[in-house]
Amino acid sequence: MDKQQLKSTNQKSKFLAKANKKELIGGSIIATFIAITPYLFTIWEGVPDQKIWDTFFGVYTSNYYESVQILVWTLLGKLIPLLLLLIWVFTNRHWWYHVILVPIAMYIYQIMEVINDDVKFVETNQILYLLPVMAIVIPSIYLIRAKMFNKLNNADKTLEELEEEFKIKKPSFRDFF
Repeated sequence: MDKQQLKSTNQKSKFLAKANKKELIGGSIIATFIAITPYLFTIWEGVPDQKIWDTFFGVYTSNYYESVQILVWTLLGKLIPLLLLLIWVFTNRHWWYHVILVPIAMYIYQIMEVINDDVKFVETNQILYLLPVMAIVIPSIYLIRAKMFNKLNNADKTLEELEEEFKIKKPSFRDFF
């Protein structure tokens, strides 16, 4: 092997080591966040069980729930699964990952309803905002599924091979550097 090829090989291995280190750090952060979500949910226990909560951010009055602690408990019950779904949608490489947008939209709707119950700032027919998401996601997933089964019937591939073919290659840290 000449010097130019050896130098090129060393540069590639250094680049891959750097990229693998970044992916390891990113994956570790995500795994740690997922692991501590049960503890994040217990934040509500640190909120006082009273109608008015005076913090250094300001004063908050819970009108609907009559307790700020119940409001925070309800919000965390929606926010933690929403954050886990967002992690799932951004790390999933299967062809059907767009379907996860439907429960994400549902959780966002539920969070808006919880906040609206307490502060009354939004109209009540918010479920209509979920319809455009479902109108785009459901037909597109159906078309991908139909295309998969069409290929399955016309080829000698297994379902696993077709699913592997339809996996979407999401950009990794290596693609940016």
